[in-house]
Amino acid sequence: MNTQAEIRDFLTSRRARLLPEQIGLPDFGGRRRVAGLRREEVALVAGISTEYYTRLERGNATGVSDSVLDGVARALLLDDVEAAHLADLVRAANAPTHLRPRRSAQRSQPGSVSAGVQQIVDGMTGMPVIVQNTTLDVVASNALGRAFYLDLFGTPSRSVNFGRYIFLDPRSRDFYRDWDSVAEQSVAVLRTEAARAPADRALAALVGELSLASEAFRTLWASHTVREHRAGEKLVHHPIVGDLDLTFESLGVSSRSGLALITYIAVPGSPSDDSLQLLAHWAATKDAASVKEPRTTEP
Repeated sequence: MNTQAEIRDFLTSRRARLLPEQIGLPDFGGRRRVAGLRREEVALVAGISTEYYTRLERGNATGVSDSVLDGVARALLLDDVEAAHLADLVRAANAPTHLRPRRSAQRSQPGSVSAGVQQIVDGMTGMPVIVQNTTLDVVASNALGRAFYLDLFGTPSRSVNFGRYIFLDPRSRDFYRDWDSVAEQSVAVLRTEAARAPADRALAALVGELSLASEAFRTLWASHTVREHRAGEKLVHHPIVGDLDLTFESLGVSSRSGLALITYIAVPGSPSDDSLQLLAHWAATKDAASVKEPRTTEP
């Protein structure tokens, strides 16, 4: 990742979405050459010189202090995730190349969670459960989780990755009833991670693959939206049980950094709860049917 270009594009995109009155400045009218705030307006509210802000927006983050970043975040009305993203970009830009983290070697692969974590996941039988890493690979799941994401797990030739499923598998548009929102969230999560680990080769390879193959991904990636994905709704149309209205909760796995355990929950007694129980029964029957009887030897 070109960190200087990332800083430039992120700050430019945040500046373009604002008007002077949104940050407490008068709008004296007149034609603006580009949409949004002028650099001098951002600098004024941030409490720095226009030259200093211009240098930062061009990607030169050398010596930028936390107080300057706080001022820029305030001027651009950045939320907590966006402010942290900017700080990550500046930190990465100032880190010596040989000290930048390369997570690929330590990245968790499917089946690589500890036996204890897998036991916890398997023991949560009443709800779909998955464990994913920072590049949206599914590294563990329970039986109901695999039944819930039937199409995701049903393509043996492709790794179990939400990014590839959402943007490269047309079935995802039928599965996610709010596909546009899901797609935006997934890209925002990858964009956030890219700032934290700019030298992550696996992440760079995934972004490159999706950028080449999906116009929708390219468009969303260019928006520089960042977000954390900890809780919310999950509205799907399951190929076996139909519509499910669920909520999800994402919990960090303390024994392994970069992993999140995600549960999907239905309101007790709701139609979605009934459908989820039906899906659990189907999954249990399917697993039982796949177990072959042991061969006996005739005396």
